[in-house]
Amino acid sequence: MAYLAPHVFESKFTCPHCDTVAKQNWQARTEDFSQFESPEHNAIRVATCEQCNHYSLWHADVMVYPNHGAAPPSNPDMPLEVKQYYAEAATIALKSPRSAAALLRLAIQLLCAELGEDGQNLEFSVMSLVRRGLPITIQQALDVMHVIGPDAVRPGFIDTDGEHVVFRLFDLLNLMVEYMVTLPNRVDTLNNRLACETLELIQQRGT
Repeated sequence: MAYLAPHVFESKFTCPHCDTVAKQNWQARTEDFSQFESPEHNAIRVATCEQCNHYSLWHADVMVYPNHGAAPPSNPDMPLEVKQYYAEAATIALKSPRSAAALLRLAIQLLCAELGEDGQNLEFSVMSLVRRGLPITIQQALDVMHVIGPDAVRPGFIDTDGEHVVFRLFDLLNLMVEYMVTLPNRVDTLNNRLACETLELIQQRGT
C-alpha cells in the first residue's frame, strides 16, 4: 500500500514504527500526565497504532516521538551514508523544511558519487544516470525544484517555502535508489537464478 503521511487526528496513516497504513486511536494527556482527556483540547496528543500497538507522541500538530517526522521510510537499498542524511532530514522536515531540503540535496549528491558519478557536478551526474536508466522525469522534477539546471541554488542550499517541496525530495531520492540500485539488483538475482536453472537443465540432459 502507498505511503500515507502522518497528520494529527487522522484516523489512519503509515505507522512510523511498523511502516504499515493502520488505524490510529487518539488520546491526550492531562496536565498531570497520568490521565487522558479529549485530544482536541490538549496540546499533548497520543496516537496508538492498531497494527503494532506502538504509540506516537504529538505536541499540537507536530509528531515528536518517534523522531521520524512525517517522511516516508527510506528505501532499504539506500547506501548507509546516504540513509544517514535522509534520516537526519526526516527528523527536521516539519520544523525546518529549508534545512531538511539542503540535507536531501547533499544526500542526492552523495548517492550520485556512490553510483560512480561525479557528485560535485550534480547536473552532469544526474544526466549520466539518465543515460544509465534513470527515468528522465526524475531529472525534470529535480530541475523544476531547482536542485539542478540553470536556476539551481548552490550546493548545501534549497530555496523552499514549504514542506511540500521537501516531501517531494524524499520521494525523488527513494525513486533514484529504486531505479539505480534496487531494480538492477533484482535483475541480477533473476539472471543468476535463470543461469543456475539453465545449467542444471544442461547437466540433466547430459546424464
